[in-house]
Amino acid sequence: MSLFLVRHGRPLLQRGRPAAEWELDPAGFDDVWALRESGGLPERAAWFCSPEPKAVGTAQLLTEGDVGILDDLREHVRGGDWIDDVGAVVRRAFAEPDLSAHLGWEPLAACRDRVLPAVRRILDVHRGEDVVLVGHGTAWTLVDAALTGSDPDLDRWASLAMPDVLVVPGAMLGA
Repeated sequence: MSLFLVRHGRPLLQRGRPAAEWELDPAGFDDVWALRESGGLPERAAWFCSPEPKAVGTAQLLTEGDVGILDDLREHVRGGDWIDDVGAVVRRAFAEPDLSAHLGWEPLAACRDRVLPAVRRILDVHRGEDVVLVGHGTAWTLVDAALTGSDPDLDRWASLAMPDVLVVPGAMLGA
């Protein structure tokens, strides 16, 4: 049993609209289908995703099966104005997780404190099964670090494609 943390496909970026409302970009569907056909995801698994449209759209392209949509799997809340260098602000959020890294952003610790218990509940209910979660790079970086007992890998976060997958082996999950 393993945990597959799938980062959503490429969204349609829309200035003036919160990232949590962005849809999946149809021009990126081929990338999502390539992940589906890659053999990198299990054939049988329990599937869940963030309620954000880009995550739901990705999950719908990746599986014909049922996908549970859980509000607690949503991304780090990022309100406020458009930011050209989101990466720098996200790195600041990881450096000081108890503080808001930008006006309108929740502290990263709040994201972790929401997402991690949800993931642990899913893993408890689906003990012994592969689990696929479709969501967001920042949230999955937090989850991966917490479940593996490591520091968040910001270089890996920065290199994640859309879509992409992080795999946490069952041995790291106490399975």
